[in-house]
Amino acid sequence: MTTWNESQKITNIETHSSWSKFFNNEFKKEYIGELEEFLQQEIEKFGEIREIYPPREQVFNAFNNCHLDKLKVVIIGQDPYINPGEAMGLSFSVPKGKKIPPSLKNIYLELYKDKEVEFSCLPKSGDLSSWAEQGILLLNASLTVRQSKSNSHYKYWQKLTDNLIKFISNEKENVIFVLWGNFAKQKKQLINTLNKHHILESAHPSPLSASRGGWFGNNHFSKINNILKNNNKEIINWHSII
Repeated sequence: MTTWNESQKITNIETHSSWSKFFNNEFKKEYIGELEEFLQQEIEKFGEIREIYPPREQVFNAFNNCHLDKLKVVIIGQDPYINPGEAMGLSFSVPKGKKIPPSLKNIYLELYKDKEVEFSCLPKSGDLSSWAEQGILLLNASLTVRQSKSNSHYKYWQKLTDNLIKFISNEKENVIFVLWGNFAKQKKQLINTLNKHHILESAHPSPLSASRGGWFGNNHFSKINNILKNNNKEIINWHSII
């Protein structure tokens, strides 16, 4: 049985009021109708054999956990996890009690290796909600996906998430954009990097990419906090996930 509610549209899903300017403007655009139509077709075609992830009420989780007025960091992922029960609307995050996926395991290993972060043990929970609540937008470039089919919804979400990145770039200052892997690095062109924002780039934390080098030792977690300190902002408590 699909986790998606056929009777309701994404434009009816609530997001925190701090994001209203963006969503109110975006939801008036023609492509949103195309997105809605595509999602309905996915339900009708695959609903009995393939679910859509995350559950409908969690599609905009990233914007309810991280408020625009508190935004400090944007970590860009590709699309939600494709296995049952994993996707929760936050990039790289899984609900408490779920097995930690390979990419998140490598994120935790890098946290552990980052000496300035001072992790004494690897986290046991994959729920990154506490990071989001501190001002990290855990953004997937596609906000839904078909079960077992990576990148299956991306082209329908691309306009919205690309426009969102441009919106943040225009509306905010000194945001740290974290680009892991070639997919995320392509979004750099959407960001004003001329003395307005900060970019951190590295290989992707997935096992295949990390094994080729460029992930471990990037020290992004301590670098994020050092940038925040230099801009007189409260640092991220990475230990809050334990």
